[in-house]
Amino acid sequence: MSIVDKLKWRYATKKFDTNKKLSAPQLDQLLDAIQLSPSSHGLQHYKVLVIENPGVRAKLREAAYGQPQITDASQLIVFAAETNMDEVYGKNFISLIAETRSVARETLGGLEGMVLGAIASRTPEQRVLWAQKQAYIALGVLVAAAAALGIDAGPMEGFDPAKFDEILGLKEKGLTATVIAAVGFRADDDHFSKLVKVRRPKNELFIHI
Repeated sequence: MSIVDKLKWRYATKKFDTNKKLSAPQLDQLLDAIQLSPSSHGLQHYKVLVIENPGVRAKLREAAYGQPQITDASQLIVFAAETNMDEVYGKNFISLIAETRSVARETLGGLEGMVLGAIASRTPEQRVLWAQKQAYIALGVLVAAAAALGIDAGPMEGFDPAKFDEILGLKEKGLTATVIAAVGFRADDDHFSKLVKVRRPKNELFIHI
C-alpha cells in the first residue's frame, strides 16, 4: 500500500482494543520517526513523554475529560514544549552538532549566530509558541508513521494542559504539555473506523499559483 492508501486507512481512533499492545520494536519505530521529525533550525524545542503507568494514566484521563483513549490505548504520547529555551539551549545544540558531525565547534560560528539570534529575537512567550508549533510537526510525523506501520493513533487536544503539567511534573522540568496522541490498535466495534473519511475537495483546499 502507498502512503496515501495508508492515510486513507487511518482515522482518529476513539476506541482502542485494550488487549492489543504495541511490541517493543513497533514502539521503537514510532519513537525513531518522532526523533527524525523536522523542526525549526533542528532545535527540537520539545520533549516527548511515553506514558504507560496505569495510575498516572488514570489521573491524566480525569484531566482529559474522561476520554477512554487515555487509559485504553497501548501508550499515551505527550508532546511537551520547552518553556525555558535560552542562549544555553542554543549553545548546547551547536555543541551537539559539532560532536555528531565530528567538526570543530569554532567552524560553526555562523550557524551559532543565526540560532542564538532566532532565540534572542523572540520574547519568552513567543519562544513557547514557537516550540509548540514544532511539537505539532512531530505529532504529524507520528500520525503518518503510525499509519505506515499499520498502527492506530488518535491525536488529541481535548485535555487540560495545566493539570497535565501538574500530574507529570512538567513545570519543574521547564516543559508544558502541548498536544497528545494515543497509540495502539482499534477495537473492532469502534464505529468511527467504519465512517467514510470527510475532507474538503481538492478544488477548495488547494490554490495553485
